Amino acid sequence: MVAHTIRARVRAGMMDEIKAVARRHLATDGANLSLRAVARDMGMVSSAIYRYFPSRDDLLTALILEAYAVLGDAVETADTGVDRADLRGRWHAVCRAARRWALDHPAEYALLYGSPVPGYAAPDDTVAPAQRPPEVLIGILRDGLATGRLDPPDDQLPEPVRADLAEIADAVFPGLAESLLARGMAGWTQLFGLISFELFGRLDRAVPHRDEYFDHQTGLMADLIGLPRDD
Repeated sequence: MVAHTIRARVRAGMMDEIKAVARRHLATDGANLSLRAVARDMGMVSSAIYRYFPSRDDLLTALILEAYAVLGDAVETADTGVDRADLRGRWHAVCRAARRWALDHPAEYALLYGSPVPGYAAPDDTVAPAQRPPEVLIGILRDGLATGRLDPPDDQLPEPVRADLAEIADAVFPGLAESLLARGMAGWTQLFGLISFELFGRLDRAVPHRDEYFDHQTGLMADLIGLPRDD
């Protein structure tokens, strides 16, 4: 048992070191990872790294899962740090946490929300971790509904859109009205569009006051969703 535990710790440590080197390659080479290059940086023969990650896709998946976990922790922690009744304050805190994580980890953000990696298909076990950030927003909406501070909007959705959203609600967010889910999804996708524009240089010349602009834009998203103002 002792020997087995030691081997497991050594293996876990090696896998962590491989991922750390791979993240450095993400920062310089994007998602065009090479296991041989990672092995070379670690002073390993290329065949040795395959004992830990059988393929590039396995290593990419490990990096994706880890990135989603850190992002999920960041937004959940931000949400719990605000009074439960302050729906708008929670929304702003979550948005700022997502932005801060993206600015601190641009390569990992690009891996999650940038261009798809050619030849790579994310496995099913990435689905649940990917849902953690939007589930925080849905939690805000649910709390608003439960306390009567948020009402589902009376939007007339196109039937194909309504059907799609009903399927999403049934599978992931049961009991949530399609009209409210539509606005929540609009806010969430606009949030990541805003972050992407900043991270990928689309705002460099146009918007020098990034923090203020970000808060203003996320405030507009909160208005769209229907989160109440407390002032």
